Amino acid sequence: MKNIKIIEVKSEIGAGTRGASLGVDAIKIAALDFMSNFFVHFPTEEIETENKLLFEPIESPYAKRIKGTLALYERISKSVADTVKQNWFPIVLSGDHSTAGATIAGLKMARPGSKLGVIWIDAHADLHTPYTTPSGNMHGMPLATAIAEDNEDNKVHEVDDNTAKMWNALKNIGKIAPKVSPEDIVFISLRDYEKEEEYLIKKHGMKVITTSEVRRKGPENIARSVFRYLSDCDMLYVSFDVDSLDSSISKGTGTPVSNGLREREAEDLVSKFMQHRKICCFEITEVNPTLDRENLMAEIAFNILQRSVNVLMMN
Repeated sequence: MKNIKIIEVKSEIGAGTRGASLGVDAIKIAALDFMSNFFVHFPTEEIETENKLLFEPIESPYAKRIKGTLALYERISKSVADTVKQNWFPIVLSGDHSTAGATIAGLKMARPGSKLGVIWIDAHADLHTPYTTPSGNMHGMPLATAIAEDNEDNKVHEVDDNTAKMWNALKNIGKIAPKVSPEDIVFISLRDYEKEEEYLIKKHGMKVITTSEVRRKGPENIARSVFRYLSDCDMLYVSFDVDSLDSSISKGTGTPVSNGLREREAEDLVSKFMQHRKICCFEITEVNPTLDRENLMAEIAFNILQRSVNVLMMN
């Protein structure tokens, strides 16, 4: 049985829409509404945020609040690394997806000799850099920090020295870069990305599994093929962005996209992944209750979380 520790990151400085920092508490409220005492069972650590930066002017237009993101990367990577070294299984509940790069860094710092695979369940590729970003929002960049990629070939912005310095610090956190080989990343339900990101996916031959493929083959076959594809990895991290779900149900997130997964498909898929002995960390991100009706998104996220943990406890 795995010892589980919950790491809460109530940060939203990487998002363009306000409210994702409330996502973690919204998931806890959903647990209470379902009369579940889930959150009583596990030790929890809350990471100090930099949300005060939301009230300050933006210094880096192509990497908004990157200074705060760097501070978070340092805190989160240390927390995740310590958790793994103590043989706990980290479950990360985060506001926006920008900090997933820090989760990945922490996993790699804990086991620097291990090969890490990433299962990225998300409508978006999150492979932008300050040089290519259309929005400047850091939640579009975590995988670029993990593979230490600037994507200079598709550069559209001139980035100031200070931003470039902090971006390099993000890529090199834990003094390991890259943390993940691009070919060890699998995207699931990816459907909304820019040509700069597509360039990297093609350049590195990154694996993409579409929503229709999940629907056609079923969660079990998809999980099996992902494990086969990542078979030479020693550790596997699953990052679940709730916008991977179809926009008809994912109202409570900043960037909903149509043609996504159904609730049951996502739940079945994630719980199939959790059965594998190489899974070392699970993250749920981008719940934004301010955009929602009746806390629906958080309720779905909680169902996925609870079922995943049940599977982990059984294995």
